[in-house]
Amino acid sequence: MGIGDLSRVNTNVQAMKSLSSLQRTNDKLAMRQLRLSTGSKLNAAEDDSAGYTISKKLEAKVRGQAQALANIGDAKSMLSVTEGSLNSVMDILQTMKEKTVQAANDTMGTDEREAINTQLEALTEEIHNVLDNTKFNGNAVLSQNSTKAFEFQVGDTGDDADKFKVSIGTTKVSTGSGTLFSAASMGSVLKSTTGGSVNWDITKASHARVALSGIDNAIKQVSKRLSTVGDSQKRLSFKMESLNSSMTNYESARSRIADADFAKEQMEIVKLQILQQTGTASLAQANSAPQAVLSLF
Repeated sequence: MGIGDLSRVNTNVQAMKSLSSLQRTNDKLAMRQLRLSTGSKLNAAEDDSAGYTISKKLEAKVRGQAQALANIGDAKSMLSVTEGSLNSVMDILQTMKEKTVQAANDTMGTDEREAINTQLEALTEEIHNVLDNTKFNGNAVLSQNSTKAFEFQVGDTGDDADKFKVSIGTTKVSTGSGTLFSAASMGSVLKSTTGGSVNWDITKASHARVALSGIDNAIKQVSKRLSTVGDSQKRLSFKMESLNSSMTNYESARSRIADADFAKEQMEIVKLQILQQTGTASLAQANSAPQAVLSLF
């Protein structure tokens, strides 16, 4: 590669080469300083097109998993609301059992059993209200008319493995299929009326003993639903732990590709700053070299 003839001053090849080298040094120095200011090694696709593409895919993966993690938190919150309502229903059923046990005793008279009847009907209506008013973000969770199985998105893909279904089951008060109080097992002790309300007929000790069986069955059903909610919450907790671990690993992989190594970048900057100074000095010398031609005159 020619370095130019110092006796020719119209084109200063030495200065041109020195300027080109200085510009390359300045570009590299600017790139290193940008990496330090952003913390990222890949600030544009031209820095490393393959690495840039891979890092963006990993970033999308991590962001999707972060939202899935938030979804799991929302799902657990919804199930916690459901659990709270079912616990309220359980408390009411336990109170109803106490009163029914009391009504089954022959020390009770007609007036006393009528009072217990009235209380049982009020408690049944309260169960009805609890079930219908258990909502999360406006969605009925335990509505007597709801048969919905909830599906939660617990991953960042459309695969079935990233879906989690929870079916709490219908929870109805009035008599019939899938109800807390089955008419088949309680006979004439329990009568349903319009609107889902329930009338109790505990006018005899024998009726109260029949009602006890029905209340025990209702307690069993609510316990089963509580177990379903608890198992689902536990599984969601495991999924949350797994997702946290996966996010950490993907973020680590993205970091190795895209994040700047501050120690290395600072070391390179020191070297480039020295080259910048020597390049500037070299350019100054190259600019002054043609002046030697004046000695010929």
